[in-house]
Amino acid sequence: MKQTVIKFGLISGLVLAVCLVANMAIMKKFGMGHSLVTGYATMVLGFSVVYFGVRSYRDNHLAGRISFGAAFKTGILISLITCVFYVAAWEAMFFGGFVGDFGKSYGDSMVVQAKASGASQAKLDSLDAKMKKFAEDYQNPLYNSALTFLEPLPIAILFTLISAGMLSRKRKEFDAASGGFAPGIR
Repeated sequence: MKQTVIKFGLISGLVLAVCLVANMAIMKKFGMGHSLVTGYATMVLGFSVVYFGVRSYRDNHLAGRISFGAAFKTGILISLITCVFYVAAWEAMFFGGFVGDFGKSYGDSMVVQAKASGASQAKLDSLDAKMKKFAEDYQNPLYNSALTFLEPLPIAILFTLISAGMLSRKRKEFDAASGGFAPGIR
């Protein structure tokens, strides 16, 4: 399992890291409004590799049968490697100066959105203070890494659950001797 997890974790991680860099370039050109949609769309692309990793492990090492637990374990390990790549790519871009002052830009965009939605001045002032605190805290690499790790984690868990469910289902296998279908074994 170790080789499969590492191989597909590296593939998925590289896909997600490259997509993150591309998404940041898109955000710089078109603004933050599109980055949420494109960001999660690229996560779907990156985490789709989890399915192929679990399937590869099942087919190449377990004779085509895998339990839900083993499939989940394989998938979540691939996903964790992927998340680490995502965090590493973000940290390199953030602390390397590629994304500028992201904390401030993000905070400013939140205040602009609140203002456009008709928030009161008191709410705007409160939000502005929270966003300034966020921008300050976001300069801490541990805080930054933890928040960044949480971004792809829900997608990782979802894709792992879906992959494990799809690949571990009981299947009916054709029995040539009886001419019918027999329940598959996990």
